[in-house]
Amino acid sequence: MNPLKLRRSAVSTGVAACGLVTALAIAGCGAGQISQVATQEPAVNGVNAAAGQVFLRNIHLRAPQESDYVQPGSPVELIFVATNESPDESDKLVSITSDVGTVSLSGDRGVPAGGVLLVGEPDGQISALENVEAADAVTADVTLTKPITNGLTYDFTFEFEKAGQTTVGVPISAGNVPRRDKSGESGGNTGGGH
Repeated sequence: MNPLKLRRSAVSTGVAACGLVTALAIAGCGAGQISQVATQEPAVNGVNAAAGQVFLRNIHLRAPQESDYVQPGSPVELIFVATNESPDESDKLVSITSDVGTVSLSGDRGVPAGGVLLVGEPDGQISALENVEAADAVTADVTLTKPITNGLTYDFTFEFEKAGQTTVGVPISAGNVPRRDKSGESGGNTGGGH
C-alpha cells in the first residue's frame, strides 16, 4: 500500500475518533443531571409542607418590616392554603403554634374532602372567592412575643384533627409594600438608579 494513502487513512481515522470522543464527552456532561426546571418550585412567597392527606402551600408571614426586626406586638398575618387530597374524608385545622408568638384563628377551619381551605388573602389575589362570604373568611393572626426578621424562617406547627401535625420553617414576606426611594418617600424611582 502507498505510504501516503496509509498516512491519510490514519489521520482520517484519528480525526474521526477524536470527533467521536468529543461528541460523547459533550453528551455525557448532562448524563445523570437533574433538569433545573424539573424540581423548580412555583414563584410564591412561602413554603410548602404536608400532614397526612393535607398539603399546605405558600405558607408565609405577612409582616411589613420598617427596621431591623419586626417587634413584638406588631400585626403579623400567617397566610397559606390547605388542600385535602382525601377523596372522602373531611378534616379540620385544630391549631397552629409557634415559639415566636400566639396564633389566633378565626372562621370555619374545616377542610372538605377534595377541597381547599384559604387562610388569609395572598398578595395579588384580586378578590375573595365568589362562593366564600366575608363571615366565612379564615384568618390566622400572630401576636409576636419575640422579634422576627426577613431572611430567616420561624417554626410553626400545624395540627389537623385527622391528618395529625407538621412543623415547618415559615419565611416573612413584606407583601406588596411600595419600595422607598432615596428621599425616603414611598413610590416610584424619582432620580436614577435601580
